[in-house]
Amino acid sequence: MTQPQDSTAPAGATQGAAVTALWLLFIVTGLMSIGYGIVFTLLADIRDRFGFTDGDVGLIAFAGFASGFASQMFLSRFADRGHTALMVRIGMAIAASSMLWMVFATDLWQWVGGRLLFGLGTGMVAPAIRRVVIARDPTRVGANLGRQTAFDVGGFVLGPLIAAVLAQLIDLRAPFLFLFVTYIGVFILIGRIDLRSGPQDVSHRALRTLIARPAMQSALAAAIAFYLTIGMFEAIWAILLRDLDAPTWLIGVTVSAFTLPMILFASRGGALAQSRGPMRVLTFSITVAALCTFSYGIGPLWLLIVVSGIHASADAFTMPGNQVAVAMSSPPEQLATGQGLLGATGLAVAGLAALGGSALYGTYGRFTVFTTTAVLMMIFLVIARLRWQAHAASVSAADRGILPTDTAPTT
Repeated sequence: MTQPQDSTAPAGATQGAAVTALWLLFIVTGLMSIGYGIVFTLLADIRDRFGFTDGDVGLIAFAGFASGFASQMFLSRFADRGHTALMVRIGMAIAASSMLWMVFATDLWQWVGGRLLFGLGTGMVAPAIRRVVIARDPTRVGANLGRQTAFDVGGFVLGPLIAAVLAQLIDLRAPFLFLFVTYIGVFILIGRIDLRSGPQDVSHRALRTLIARPAMQSALAAAIAFYLTIGMFEAIWAILLRDLDAPTWLIGVTVSAFTLPMILFASRGGALAQSRGPMRVLTFSITVAALCTFSYGIGPLWLLIVVSGIHASADAFTMPGNQVAVAMSSPPEQLATGQGLLGATGLAVAGLAALGGSALYGTYGRFTVFTTTAVLMMIFLVIARLRWQAHAASVSAADRGILPTDTAPTT
């Protein structure tokens, strides 16, 4: 059951104001990712300065992912219930508070607490913003989600640079203070734009109804295929290249270069997923990524570097394609819940893939881990296609009158 809103934009709002609001939301997305990039970059310095163990540092990193998962999984639904603006503003305030907390943190529990707060805040903001982006301009959902992806990835790349410069020139605390001030400034700007985002959900069964949809099952299966390789890549890539005698500078270049196609092509990838259909785009891009993943287990160093560029280009279509697929699979009143479910799934799968991949690599070597990952990617892609076909069949049956129209998934 839905409760309609009068508008998704303020009365009398100009097209220019709507575009400005979207770009501000893209910037907020990038700033949230800068926070993740800063923390990852400074973990080693935090360990050395405060005398933490490697296990302690792992706990600090894990805390942000855990609270981000819980926030996206269980709080995103409130954005669908008419609290989109509140979710964005509270999430921004919590993220700002976490940065200020880490300016003064010394003990392990304080650093863990700061990361928990940051994950909670970003987990509230991300799905709520995606709901606005999707609802505000339905004709350009794919392109806008792609632009948001570009800002997301770009922020994560920019974070280490900001952290390195400020920590080197000023102090370890400086990057956190910089983000605190920046978040406060953006929080003030966000308060001046309209964040209404279409019909509200009052069913209070959002997760169960979404997961029961064949289209959503298909989108999540495709997301699992994508995040399997993301988690594996983050855990193993640097170690793999070092084992192949790659210098440190080359490892850094490959990691940075991997993100460039996402920044450049994500908008095009999202638009293509909307115009051609997300499953068609995802089938091609995930298949290419799986072949690239398999080649990492057998190729020499130069081949891995070349193939990683192809892999990155494929991911530039997969990441926004997943978001478009989830948006198409979600009723208008459950857009944020769908995007939160996608984000939570990604965090969980990437985390498990990182743990399992590193264990396999250490025990059985690179051929086993990359072959296993590639096979699992293709298995989940097949599942995604089968569930999408079930979705299409149910819609066709409803159109022919075999099923009641309101039982068919939304497309």
